[in-house]
Amino acid sequence: MNELIIAFGLFLFIEGILYALFPSKMKNILKKIDTIKSNQLRTAGFIFALIGFAIVWVSKG
Repeated sequence: MNELIIAFGLFLFIEGILYALFPSKMKNILKKIDTIKSNQLRTAGFIFALIGFAIVWVSKG
């Protein structure tokens, strides 16, 4: 459970740093997301979830 809390904290830290250092770039990225089809976003999200799972699985092995 402690690892999950640490991972969530790192996620928030990285997101926060990106918005703090590059606010205008992040706004542009969020605007571009609206132009991407939902199916493409779903596929990309699934691929990133699998990559994240694989990283966690290999690191715990």
